[in-house]
Amino acid sequence: MSFLIRVQLPDSPGTLGAVATALGTVGADILSVDVVERGGGIAVDDLVVELPSGRLPDALITAAESVEGVEVDAVRPYAGVLDTHRELELVEEIAAHPARGLEVLAEGVPKIIRAGWSLVVRHTGDEVHRLAASTAAPEAPLDELPWLPLERATVLDGEDTWVPDTWQELGTELAATPLGKPDKALLVGRPGGPMFRAAEVARLAHLAGIVAVVLSS
Repeated sequence: MSFLIRVQLPDSPGTLGAVATALGTVGADILSVDVVERGGGIAVDDLVVELPSGRLPDALITAAESVEGVEVDAVRPYAGVLDTHRELELVEEIAAHPARGLEVLAEGVPKIIRAGWSLVVRHTGDEVHRLAASTAAPEAPLDELPWLPLERATVLDGEDTWVPDTWQELGTELAATPLGKPDKALLVGRPGGPMFRAAEVARLAHLAGIVAVVLSS
């Protein structure tokens, strides 16, 4: 079974190799490594690892944190694609099929930033409209979106009053970015975490900005 493990580790030569070695001691096979954020002497990496059947994911945490200075942010099952740089392919597909561009965007974004789901939403007057949703997006109704209009990409409070109870029960981390206009946004959810990092939010904003231009042309 594959898992996504997010680790914070000292940004120094050999540390990631030490983590890989430690994970190997519990039978974990690293399939991919993606640098999420780097700065201040600390790196945040996402590792997709395969764990033999019968081994508990807690073993990944114990192994990784046996390396000095390493902290595990989160571990969760992972069934996504391993290519983490698919922005260009997604934009090209949207440009080729603009009539369903929002649907293509909503379906593609979770694969790029390793989230559980995404929605394209708009707030007009007192009504919330779902313009598009990924396959795994929850169907819980959204009665209000007090954070719209939205001027810039941001992390949202997953325990705010507007957040459906089912999202809160799953510990869903949320991020959003405007999509062309402040009253329309791309909302992304990551049930069970980990939290969205600044670099991920910036990546989301960059992608949304490109897509907005493509769809308006």
